[in-house]
Amino acid sequence: MPVEVGEQAPDFELSDQHGQRVRLSSYRGTRAVLVVFYPFSFSGICGSELHALEEARAELDNETVALLAVSVDSMFAQRAYAERDGFSYPLLADFWPHGEVATAYGVFNEKAGAAVRGTFLVDRDGIVRWTLVNDIGDGRDVAELVKAVAAL
Repeated sequence: MPVEVGEQAPDFELSDQHGQRVRLSSYRGTRAVLVVFYPFSFSGICGSELHALEEARAELDNETVALLAVSVDSMFAQRAYAERDGFSYPLLADFWPHGEVATAYGVFNEKAGAAVRGTFLVDRDGIVRWTLVNDIGDGRDVAELVKAVAAL
């Protein structure tokens, strides 16, 4: 079961595409965080979504909210993907233990070995305030994420 609205968001610390460690709880008290799980780097639907996130970056990654995208790919794959496609926000590697953070959020698909498209808006106190969970093949409408962030 995915983490639900009103629950404490599971804390995590993962490497971004530059090898920098990013901890969810480091944003407490300062910024909300939009945590976006996606199945795999270099895949069609994921690419469309991540480009849409980049286009909406001003609304999703600013002084009040941080955008963190998470997949089971390695840090090195994340770096190559970000460099190739021009993603400027953190792509976090939930690589090893494989899918541990996605599992904590209830969005890891064992059969696929990847996260489904789980989205969690975490407020400044670390509480989940909005969620959207889509299957691997069902892309998100980034406009919904922008609305949820604006409503927070």
